[in-house]
Amino acid sequence: MINALLVDDEKNGIINLQHFLQVYFPNDIAIVGVANSVDEAYQEYVTCKPDLIFLDIEMPRKNGFELLKELSNEDFEVIFVTAYKQYGSDAIKFLALDYILKPIDINDLRVAIQNAKKRIEEKKMNQSLYHLIDYLRNEKDKSMHKIAIASMKETRFVLVSDIVHCESQNSYTIFNLKNGETIIASTSISEYEKMLSHYHF
Repeated sequence: MINALLVDDEKNGIINLQHFLQVYFPNDIAIVGVANSVDEAYQEYVTCKPDLIFLDIEMPRKNGFELLKELSNEDFEVIFVTAYKQYGSDAIKFLALDYILKPIDINDLRVAIQNAKKRIEEKKMNQSLYHLIDYLRNEKDKSMHKIAIASMKETRFVLVSDIVHCESQNSYTIFNLKNGETIIASTSISEYEKMLSHYHF
């Protein structure tokens, strides 16, 4: 599932896009946030950390491009949803995944989402490969070993030495870290018990 944030100052625009995503892509897209302005979108992004932003361009006070400037160091994909054809070239300049003209055509939306899934999956594979290489390099030094913790929103790679203890909560596992942070993993504790048994847990 791709976690998506929808940004549009027009409520009807949000409602229409939600309808398309829920009806045609229920197993591909999870809507984790909705915003009607750039400032609201920024706060939603910080809270839900989406993989993908469906972004309207023409909005009051600040437009969609200004949101991209504010999030310039973050990692996400963008599909522009706009009623203005002239923004197509600007979207390409921003290296956007794609842009869709309003009213939304389902075929255009399908192609854009397929492209987004491919890019996001490639990024996750590259990240996993990076951590595998890092693990192999530090195989003898257990203090540098990391474990992949998959939550509902993302996969975090955490140093085993930073884990204080784990708690079982039904089919979930709660990780308590040295810095006071907790991570709720969507995997039962029995799976992590096997992984962490080598580290005297």
